[in-house]
Amino acid sequence: MLEQRKRIGSAAVALLLAGAVSGCAGWGGGGGGGGADSVTVLMVNNPQMVDLQKLTADNFTKQTGIKVNYTVLPENDVRDKISQEFSSQAGQYDVASLSNFEIPIYATSKWIAPLSDYIAKDPTFNQDDVLKSMTTSLTATDGKVYGEPFYGESSFLMYRKDVLAEKGLTMPAKPTWQQVADIAAKVDNAKPGMRGICLRGQPGWGQLFAPLTTVVNTFGGTWFTADWQPKVNAPEFTEATKFYVDLVRAHGELGAPQAGFTECLNNLVQGNVAMWYDATSAAGSLEAPNSPVKGKIGYALAPTVKTSSSGWLYTWSWAIQEASKKKDNAWKFVSWASSKQYEELVGQQLGWSRVPAGKRASTYTNPSYLKEAAAFAQPTKQAIETADPRNPGAQPRPAIGIQFIDIPEFPDLGTQVSQDVSSAIAGRMSVDEALKRGQVLADDVAERYRSRQAKK
Repeated sequence: MLEQRKRIGSAAVALLLAGAVSGCAGWGGGGGGGGADSVTVLMVNNPQMVDLQKLTADNFTKQTGIKVNYTVLPENDVRDKISQEFSSQAGQYDVASLSNFEIPIYATSKWIAPLSDYIAKDPTFNQDDVLKSMTTSLTATDGKVYGEPFYGESSFLMYRKDVLAEKGLTMPAKPTWQQVADIAAKVDNAKPGMRGICLRGQPGWGQLFAPLTTVVNTFGGTWFTADWQPKVNAPEFTEATKFYVDLVRAHGELGAPQAGFTECLNNLVQGNVAMWYDATSAAGSLEAPNSPVKGKIGYALAPTVKTSSSGWLYTWSWAIQEASKKKDNAWKFVSWASSKQYEELVGQQLGWSRVPAGKRASTYTNPSYLKEAAAFAQPTKQAIETADPRNPGAQPRPAIGIQFIDIPEFPDLGTQVSQDVSSAIAGRMSVDEALKRGQVLADDVAERYRSRQAKK
């Protein structure tokens, strides 16, 4: 079984190699459709994207004459379709929604077009207004920007102000993890059935390891050193993981091994937990008009140990396929969908709570938005601005990324290791055993990169 598990990322590597094959048939084939005055967009079906789809014809198309043909799919489906379409360079889709995980990888593979020349020629877009950490995360090693954010998020600590106050506790604006653990112990069972904190325990590189990797970073750990030495069972990685596992086992939510973002959100809304460390995007739901905890939640920066900040960074962004024959029209769409003007359009027509925020500095000086998002706007902006995707820990890294390592193999690696860490949360395995197994998997990945460096 171990030998089978060691083959991390083979599909991802094969997919990257497929990008080198020219003339390959892909999803739909052909060189794009819909006529000269159109663009085709492949995107995820989250609510903000659905809003975009509804607003396009009466605004973007009316202003530019460019019709937008959307294909909208659930996240897992859209990632699969984008990877097949863009790796084959079939050209059926001009634009796709990609995260800051995929964009640097796709840029290196030359699957997506650089945007820097368009940015330079389009001062109305105002790249300087895009939060610096967002621009950095969407910039490839050649120094060019390859994506523009639609919305973004970091992570912070959310807590019940009233519960802490009843216990005579004050949450620091910039807490340490030990302070958080101490508070979790003191507010455990502050109300009947209420646990001290919610932390994701559900397996998945984007579930459990999104928050846990930020904890590893600030404890001084890393998945790999700059020269591709795996450090999954190193003392710092082990200390961070034991801290996380012990905290959630002692004071965390019921059913922690199955709890992800949605479960923790529900737990905080329903009063089942007093604190939650997770995505800044959750605040909109916590402060919604019908939320039973509206006005009761405080927001603090992501807890730290050895680093000055530890919040993650994530964005759904727009990228243009290199094979597109309509790059100029595609840029017009991208620049509109990522613009300050589009945010204002959403605010005016749909309500400011539905603005795809987290990407532009101007959003956080807009009085209408701030009136709606007063409780969490500035903590969100501060969390995103202090995130450093190129220097997230205590030592140099081999690839960009905070809550992930930006290599194709990481989803498989992170998910497999997360399964064992989740088992440790459930009490079925020790942390030491989980990370020992993870070290073997990580070494298999690292060996490929060490071999490539040796051949240079």
